[in-house]
Amino acid sequence: MKIIESKPKPSSKSGRLVRNSGSSQKRIVIENIYECRAEPNDGAAVQMTLLFLTTRPFWVRASKLAVGHFHSLAHGGSRSRSFNDREVISNSEAWFVKVVCTLFVRSQSLDSYVGYLSKNLTPLIAFEVIKRLDIPKLGLKFFELSRSNLSLNHPFRTYNLLMRSLCQMGFHDSAKFIFDCMRSDGHSPDNSVIEFLVSSYAQVGKLDFGEKVLEELQCDEVRVSVFVYNSLLNVLVKRNLITEAVCLFRKYVASHFDPDTWTFNILIRGLCGIRELHTAFGLFDDMENFGCSPDIVTYNTLISGLCRINQVDRGCKLLQKVQSSSELSPNVITFTSVISGYCKLGRIEEASALFDEMIISRIKPNAVTFNALIDGFGKAGDMATAIALFEKMPFHGSHPDVITFTSLIDGYCRSGQLNLGLKLWREMNARNVAPNGYTFSVLIHALCKDNRLHEARDFLRQLNRSNLVSKPFMYNPVVDGLCKAGNVDEANMIVAEMEEKRCNPDKLTFTILILGNCMKGRLFEAIGIFNKMMAVGCAPDKITVDSLVSCLFKAGMCNEAIQIKKTAVEDLYLDVSCLRNVHSRTNAEIQVAV
Repeated sequence: MKIIESKPKPSSKSGRLVRNSGSSQKRIVIENIYECRAEPNDGAAVQMTLLFLTTRPFWVRASKLAVGHFHSLAHGGSRSRSFNDREVISNSEAWFVKVVCTLFVRSQSLDSYVGYLSKNLTPLIAFEVIKRLDIPKLGLKFFELSRSNLSLNHPFRTYNLLMRSLCQMGFHDSAKFIFDCMRSDGHSPDNSVIEFLVSSYAQVGKLDFGEKVLEELQCDEVRVSVFVYNSLLNVLVKRNLITEAVCLFRKYVASHFDPDTWTFNILIRGLCGIRELHTAFGLFDDMENFGCSPDIVTYNTLISGLCRINQVDRGCKLLQKVQSSSELSPNVITFTSVISGYCKLGRIEEASALFDEMIISRIKPNAVTFNALIDGFGKAGDMATAIALFEKMPFHGSHPDVITFTSLIDGYCRSGQLNLGLKLWREMNARNVAPNGYTFSVLIHALCKDNRLHEARDFLRQLNRSNLVSKPFMYNPVVDGLCKAGNVDEANMIVAEMEEKRCNPDKLTFTILILGNCMKGRLFEAIGIFNKMMAVGCAPDKITVDSLVSCLFKAGMCNEAIQIKKTAVEDLYLDVSCLRNVHSRTNAEIQVAV
């Protein structure tokens, strides 16, 4: 090796000296290096191509390195020195990390350099190499090579890094391999690693793999914390695998882990979500047997679940139980769940009384509380009280949102005060409160009902320009109104707009179009819509089939009518008797067709 100092060269045109960054540069030239004492498998015994490296302060362009003997530039310390997770690599080690990465990426084999690396590769450098490779599969391959060929004892954080990166990339089998290597190499996994691995398996539906990990740890008498089990149960509940979560709890409870209150809260939340209140209350009653006490989250979950299945009185009794408790106090969620339940049942007086009790108890209502009451009074036709609550919201620190305005607009439309609903729509826009799909639907339906199709059509145009996800129920009132008014072509245009927004027509949309085309005498178009309806798997009802068949027979299109009947009987399994009295003179033909 020789070091050559590069001197500034004169410019070819002006003769002036040209300098790069105002300083001289050095080139490290390595050519035809061979060490007599090197062993056959030592990387130092490899004949080299020329290597030109421009030295700069603090960094090296490692991607331009060729194969070389880097012993004089790497750290010369023994590989047996201790490795601390907080240890920081030196500049020479950082340079060596880049060298090893380049060698491995280019050849993906270190067989030619085993002798050299066995003397100089430390656990710290190996960790930095795996981290710098930044591709989990490459890091895994380097890990395997260094572990098997160099007998390198990797630190805990190397296993942790590889497992997490492999799981994040979806390579769960490889992550399990790293986990097994970590344990066989004498590293005991902590609960954060176990929790991450088991939860990752559950998130991708590999529950059996997660259970296998837990069983292996239990066989080796590795104590797994309740946090790991809670995390796994939480993942299962979020994926709506409630039965699996309950089975897992019953399989491992008491014998392998001691559940806490949060364990029961997770399961109760999942069971209430699928309306399995009986099982949820069974777990609630079992809490005391495990030394757990229900907290306010437990009661709120059960009260919300009861109100969701319209058992509001039972939910109110649980609220009263919390109020009488010396250890617990109801909060805004507790009261709001019961208030909302009463409002949905139309029991507005009881909801209002509970709201007053909430205020007396100095529990501050939130926007959800107000929205439930405003919606309840609006549906009951008491818009004066609904508006009064709307005006009280700022005094309690709550601000009207899209649900508030939509509930008020819906209330005005229900009570026949459409213009006041449109006025609120304008106020809503003035306050920069963006409407949702239901806001559009309420106004479109009310405008169509009031035979103001032109204005409803304008709202549909606004809907099409928005980023909202369109649903058929937003379009159907306009399609129906246009068909009844005889504007079938415009109705078809609206359906085309629906499909452009990736909103597929539903059963009602097809039915409206079929009947509209029949009324206009456009029977071939009606048959085409019927066939399209069947093709997308949307089964027409008896009235639609009867109406279409009746119009076809009246128009003398008997063959087409019989084909529709046959399709309806064979594909939809309709009762044949409902098709036999459409036209008396064709009964014989119907019998033959069936």
